[in-house]
Amino acid sequence: QVQLVESGGGLVQAGGSLRLSCVGSGRAVSESSMGWFRQAPGKEREFVAAIAWSTARYGDYVQGRFTISRDNAKNTVYLQMNSLKPEDTAVYYCAFAAQIWLSTEPREYDYWGQGTQVTVSS
Repeated sequence: QVQLVESGGGLVQAGGSLRLSCVGSGRAVSESSMGWFRQAPGKEREFVAAIAWSTARYGDYVQGRFTISRDNAKNTVYLQMNSLKPEDTAVYYCAFAAQIWLSTEPREYDYWGQGTQVTVSS
């Protein structure tokens, strides 16, 4: 079993920054592919970023604004979000994939956190 706990969400003005954290327990995040997804009201869950070893992958709409990173010693994955826009408003989830790495598909992730709300005001 893997438990994931996100934190760092909140309310920020457009153009601002937030850093989300996802602490894992039960298995090492370094032995997996970790992803960030988001879901806005009435919309499907969509891919934001993923990291496996030293390789990162990003959704097209966050490329250049968001950065995913990992601290193996803390078993934690981060999502640094800069130049935030109102359309970035959503619940952000981290996810753990044991076998399929850097996937953009939610169904290929095995464990999920409870989510953290990010709200960007205009």
